[in-house]
Amino acid sequence: MEILIGLVIIAVGAFCQSSSYVPINKIKAWSWESFWALQGVFAWLIFPLLGALLAVPAGHSLFEVYAAHPTDALLAAFFGVLWGIGGLTFGLSMRYLGIALGQSIALGTCAGLGTILTPLFTGHPGDLTGAVITGVVVTILGIAVIGIAGSMKTRELAVKGTSDTVKEFNFKKGIAVALLAGFMSACFSIGLGFGESLCWPQTKEIFRTLPATFMVTLGGALTNLVYCFRQNSKNHTWSDYRQKSLWGNNLLFCALAGLLWYSQFFGLSLGKGFLVNAPVLLTFSWCILMALNVTFSNVWGIILKEWKGCSRKTIVVLVIGLAILVFSSFLPQLIG
Repeated sequence: MEILIGLVIIAVGAFCQSSSYVPINKIKAWSWESFWALQGVFAWLIFPLLGALLAVPAGHSLFEVYAAHPTDALLAAFFGVLWGIGGLTFGLSMRYLGIALGQSIALGTCAGLGTILTPLFTGHPGDLTGAVITGVVVTILGIAVIGIAGSMKTRELAVKGTSDTVKEFNFKKGIAVALLAGFMSACFSIGLGFGESLCWPQTKEIFRTLPATFMVTLGGALTNLVYCFRQNSKNHTWSDYRQKSLWGNNLLFCALAGLLWYSQFFGLSLGKGFLVNAPVLLTFSWCILMALNVTFSNVWGIILKEWKGCSRKTIVVLVIGLAILVFSSFLPQLIG
């Protein structure tokens, strides 16, 4: 029962993350770099800090644990910086390959490498059991099937004249960028691995990874905010922040988007607290989160009618891909 509770909590977090782009549609008259920076303050700084404080026992401070393990804290932040680069290059993969192919390669790489490289980088190669490797392979297969469905969708809608093809399609450049984005995004998991020591013995299991999460998102915030502020200067969009009449609306929806986005890692921490007696699923938890993120993102796509006009064959391929992803979340425990 505890395993099921843990998986459900991770699934809820993934659903919240997949919903985080809905509030962004309510943001008014701001450039991308302005609202991305503001929602990032909530997603990468405020809410992760509040989450990390839940792990601090009475009579202690958060800084205390970072000072006790400075190398681990710095490594977590460093891989957070790399993860931030992955987020920025993610969009380029879709620019050169299209949403379906670009997202599938980037997220498949992120899911697989995050799960495999974390134990290798942190000195726990024994965690990579046959069950974990099998689960990774099935997850990547599911994402690939969804990518095929997305490519079918693009072709069908292009024929009907209801969708543009990828104007800047470049397979070689796109593959290189997508693999880079996937690897860099996987650095979030590696950062969490290095940050395992960033807690107290008396910290509850469900909160143990939250101080490490804050250090990783702190590093990612540095990358993203520097980029956003440079774009503000380049595009002369600093004036966005001076539009006082928009602050109430935009602050509200940026905060909501940030909260929903952070929920995936808050849910990951809580969920892993229920998986302590299932070491295979603990190792595989990153892959589970990524698989469910892809699943719920496509469910939202169905709800918002992004697949309207596609053939039944395309929808069947999409559903098969989603089913494979859901199955992959349970597979390692079934065969482990």
